[in-house]
Amino acid sequence: MSGTSEPHIAVFGASGAIGGAFVREILARHPRVYLHAVTRSGAAHEDNRVHWHRADYRDETSLGDVAAAISRHAPIDLAIVATGRLHDAAIRPEKALRDISAPALEQLYFENAVIPALILKHVGPLLRRDGRAVFAALSARVGSISDNRLGGWYGYRASKAALNMLIKTASIELARRNPEMIVAGLHPGTVDSPLSGPFQSGVKPGKLFTPDFAAHKLLDVLDGLQPEDSGHCFAWDGQRVPA
Repeated sequence: MSGTSEPHIAVFGASGAIGGAFVREILARHPRVYLHAVTRSGAAHEDNRVHWHRADYRDETSLGDVAAAISRHAPIDLAIVATGRLHDAAIRPEKALRDISAPALEQLYFENAVIPALILKHVGPLLRRDGRAVFAALSARVGSISDNRLGGWYGYRASKAALNMLIKTASIELARRNPEMIVAGLHPGTVDSPLSGPFQSGVKPGKLFTPDFAAHKLLDVLDGLQPEDSGHCFAWDGQRVPA
């Protein structure tokens, strides 16, 4: 984290399964970290290194207010967006064209692409300008167009593909401001969480990860990225996910 002994880090979605694991892993790695943890519900636990912020991710004014609070402790060395949606009571991944609905497509696009883009809009200006800085958002391998061999999951695939394009486009702009800036997507694998719960039966043995394992591996990946990696998506094992 830019060689500083007290990195400033922000995690959005910090009360989710993977987001909470990111918080725990960051605290374990950085004893003197100044960590902004952003959630929809507020503080999840007490630690004087963690500064909790409540945000309505669907309200850009709320995101602006959180960014203003974070700005008092800028620059930020690392920002992670660990929000996202695959399904809920009203949305199930589509198996065929007949299952597509406009409301589901719109909701998935907003949750998986618009929200990370709005966070980057407001947090991007707070990222370090003089040295290495990283912005990362949880994406998914199913967002890869060239790797799509199974079909299905129209809304989720399309929304993650859109996120990957937003990441690529932002990486070009932000590199003009800071050549050491890295903007990346992260594929955590299949993580044992409410998001993957209904779809775990087909996961190969050894490929269902705990949130803590995923966060540990993804932070290792981020630590190893170079500016030339900016704009791409990387899996938990460090492999670049094809576009």
